[in-house]
Amino acid sequence: MNVKIITLGCKVNQFESQAMFKDLIENGFELVDDNSPADISIINSCAVTQVSEQKAIKLIHRLRRETPDTVIVLTGCMAQAFPKSGNQLPEIDIVLGNKRRSDLIPVLKQYLNEKTRLTYVEDYAKKDDYESLDVQKFVNRTRAFLKIEDGCNRFCSYCIIPYARGRVRSCSLEYIKQEIIAFTHNGYREIVIIGINLSSFGTDNGLRFVDAVTTACETADVRIRLGSLEPESMTLETLKTFAQHSNFCPHFHLSLQSGCNDTLKRMNRHYTTEEYSEIVDNIRKVFDNPSITTDVMVGFAGETDEEFQQSMAFVEKIGFAKVHIFPYSRREGTVADKAPDQVPPNIKKERASRMAETAKKSRKKFLKKQIGRVEKVLIESRNKNGKYEGYTMNYTLVYVNTDESHINQIVDVLITDCTDDFCYGEIVKYN
Repeated sequence: MNVKIITLGCKVNQFESQAMFKDLIENGFELVDDNSPADISIINSCAVTQVSEQKAIKLIHRLRRETPDTVIVLTGCMAQAFPKSGNQLPEIDIVLGNKRRSDLIPVLKQYLNEKTRLTYVEDYAKKDDYESLDVQKFVNRTRAFLKIEDGCNRFCSYCIIPYARGRVRSCSLEYIKQEIIAFTHNGYREIVIIGINLSSFGTDNGLRFVDAVTTACETADVRIRLGSLEPESMTLETLKTFAQHSNFCPHFHLSLQSGCNDTLKRMNRHYTTEEYSEIVDNIRKVFDNPSITTDVMVGFAGETDEEFQQSMAFVEKIGFAKVHIFPYSRREGTVADKAPDQVPPNIKKERASRMAETAKKSRKKFLKKQIGRVEKVLIESRNKNGKYEGYTMNYTLVYVNTDESHINQIVDVLITDCTDDFCYGEIVKYN
C-alpha cells in the first residue's frame, strides 16, 4: 500500500514524520508525495494556535472529499491535546496520540483488518521516558534535524504544549553521537538541534544543555545549528563554550513573545526585557556577526496600546535579523483563555501589521551589514528563479551565482548586495 504524511507545524513534527517514514518503509509501505492520492493519509498535526487546528480540519475535509477511500490518520499535538476534536470528525479513521506514535504500524494493520475507527491517546505521566527515534535521513531536505528533547515544564499562560507533549524528557549523549554520525554518513553538512523546549535539555537526567551542544559539535565535522531557545538559558559561560567550536553556527532564535514587562508577566514568561537585552549584548560580544531572530506575539489578553508600543519599541531597539509575528490565539485549557480584556481580532490584525513594518526595517538593516563580508555558505538548492541559494553560518539566505556542482557544498561567498529578505553573493576564487 502507498502512504503519505502531511506535516503541519514545527521542526519537531518534521523530525517525527521522518521517523514514521522510516518505520513505514521498513514495513513494506511505499511513500508518495503530499499532492498524490494515497491508500493511507497521515496528518501530523499542530495545536499551537486555533489557526493551525483549523488548517488540519480543512485538510481532513479535503482529503476525504478528493480521495474517499483513503485511510485518514490524525496524529501529533492536536490529536494528543484535543482528542475529542479528532473524534468529532467522522472523516478520521485513526486518532493516534503522541505517546502512541511508535505503535503506528500495528495500529494500521489492526484498522486494515477490522475496518473500525480506532482511537489511541494516552495521557503523559511525570516520569515518562524519552522516545529515542532513529531517523538517519530526511526526504527532500538538505539539512537534518535532530530532536534531543521533548516536553515542557514552563506552562506559559497562553500555551497548550505541556498538555500535548508532557514534561521535559531528554535523550542520552550517546544517542546524539549515533544520530549525528548516521546523518554525516548520509551526506548532511548541517544538523539543526531541536526540541520542544530545547534549552531545558538535561533538567530531567542530570545533564546540561551545553553538554548536548558540545557533544554534537565534537562528534563530526558538520555545522551545528540550534533551534528555538528560551533566552534565560543563554548564560555568558554557555555562550563562551559554544564559541569554542568552529562548526557552531552563531544563529540564536531567542523566543521573546513581548517587549513589555507587564505583558511578559501575564504570559508567565521567566525573564524581563532588561535581562533579554543583556543576553543579546553578551551574544554580540562573544560572537562575530551573530544573528538574533525571535517570535513576537501581538494582541495578548490585556495588552493595551501602551504595552504594544513598548513591545514595538523594544523590537526596534534589539535589531533582530528576523521576527516571526503572530496574533495571540486563544487555546482552550490555558490560563490566558479565561483572562479578561481579550483584544478584538481587528486590533490584533492592525498591531501585527505595524509590528511587521518595524521588523522589516530591522531585517533590512541586518542584511545591509552583511554586504562586503566573506561568509561560508552551504549551497542547498536551485530555486524557482533559477538561482542557487544557501545559508551562511548566521542563517542569512544568499543567492549565489554558481552551478549544481556546488549543491551540498560549503563555499566562501562575498556578499555583494541585498534585498529586503535575502542577499546576493559571488563565490570567492582563491589563487
